[in-house]
Amino acid sequence: MDRQRSVAEVFAEIGARAAGKKRVVFVSGNFNIVHPGHLRLLQFAADCGDFLVVGVNADSSPAVTVPAAMRLEGVRAIGIVGHAFLLEGRPEEFILGLKPAVVVKGKEFEAQANPERTAVESYGGVLLFSSGEVRFSSLDLLQRELLETNYFAISKPIEFLERHGFGFGDLVDLVGSFSRLRVTVIGDLIVDEYINCDPLGMSQEDPTIVVTPIRQDLFVGGAGIVAAHAGGLGAEVAYFGVVGNDAPAKYAEERLASFGVNAKFIVDDSRPTTLKQRYRANGKTLLRVSHLRQHEISRELAELLFREVERSLVRTDLLIFSDFNYGCLPQSLVERVVESCTRHGVMMVADSQTSSQLGDVSRFKGMRLITPTEYEARLAVRDNSSGLVVLAEELRLQARADQVFITLGAEGLLIHARANGSDEYVTDQLPAFNSAPKDVSGAGDSLLTCASMALAVGADIWRSAYLGSIAAACQVSRVGNSPLSAGELITELRF
Repeated sequence: MDRQRSVAEVFAEIGARAAGKKRVVFVSGNFNIVHPGHLRLLQFAADCGDFLVVGVNADSSPAVTVPAAMRLEGVRAIGIVGHAFLLEGRPEEFILGLKPAVVVKGKEFEAQANPERTAVESYGGVLLFSSGEVRFSSLDLLQRELLETNYFAISKPIEFLERHGFGFGDLVDLVGSFSRLRVTVIGDLIVDEYINCDPLGMSQEDPTIVVTPIRQDLFVGGAGIVAAHAGGLGAEVAYFGVVGNDAPAKYAEERLASFGVNAKFIVDDSRPTTLKQRYRANGKTLLRVSHLRQHEISRELAELLFREVERSLVRTDLLIFSDFNYGCLPQSLVERVVESCTRHGVMMVADSQTSSQLGDVSRFKGMRLITPTEYEARLAVRDNSSGLVVLAEELRLQARADQVFITLGAEGLLIHARANGSDEYVTDQLPAFNSAPKDVSGAGDSLLTCASMALAVGADIWRSAYLGSIAAACQVSRVGNSPLSAGELITELRF
């Protein structure tokens, strides 16, 4: 009776976790020590369906040499496994109850008697034999590269704190106060897809690099990750953007909801949701492919977007413009939102990113803070020769901004701001805190979000810049855009 009740609980948990997944795949085995052969088998199994279930054989099974709890922990640590559990009975009995679409066994079992076959074929499932493909990239390392923050690569300059009269304890207190903020984000949504590959060599037909994909990971990017960062740091967040009627939009909606972001999408049938694919091998990006449209949204859609944002402003402390120049923020809409924020007393900040597209951060007038790169600042003021301090002042005047950060990549951050208790503008600089970044694409978003939230809770510009730089250092220590958390920042501040 106890075992039957346990099996029923396993079925219930799998049903809850696999809700909405069409093809469940089942694998079972001893998994004494998880090694590359196991990872190849499990990757093959995961590729055969939508949700991978792994049964770890009981200690009474033949050839088991490691206690069940340790073996189960090792399998659960593998990112592609949807659910792992201790399998007390025979696999074929469990298969009859679960009815997975696919059951996978190692290639070495193909010529042997397989009692699972009768069970699988009884309901129309498929039994496959494979030991996976030889990989020269570790799936476990890829998983850690995507998720883990390497605090050892982060160095925090002490001189800046001493120069501006604050300490790490002050910054910890600031992070703790983020939870009282209500943040609204408006801007272009991007879905980022990272496709990790094994490099196979050069084609014999033409000078082309040949790779084979081994893992795909999706992330919410653009203004969406700005909203997710704000939510992860503790704020109540509303996000407004434009999407297509497609699968990336559905993914983004579900993902933002899981981050606690209240997202409102305006659907534009004339464009797809912006999707950016990065093909990577050996920790480097080989190729980027962008699926997007860059035309401005129609007047009707701009009106819908403005009405949604305006309703949110009555409960907003901070509004963040996150502009990627893909058409979500036409100038007329920006001006109406700025006017409404001014009327409601809402603090505003802005970033306008320019890489393959053109943009002008100075079109966001009256911001408390703007955070362009040096290239974006020079593009806005059409000045390719002046020094950085002159450039920052030119941009501040043109944009009528209160304060300016110019991000300098590996050279760090230039801060151009009003001196405390004075109308005089002064300039200071912070070095890049992370000496070994893995993926710099999310640095600006995390800097903007964290620094502007610090300003919104009353921090001065120097504390805000330092805290934003720590956020950026944490973000670039992993691959892909995953939301920052208040806990991560506090850990780094105390490290």
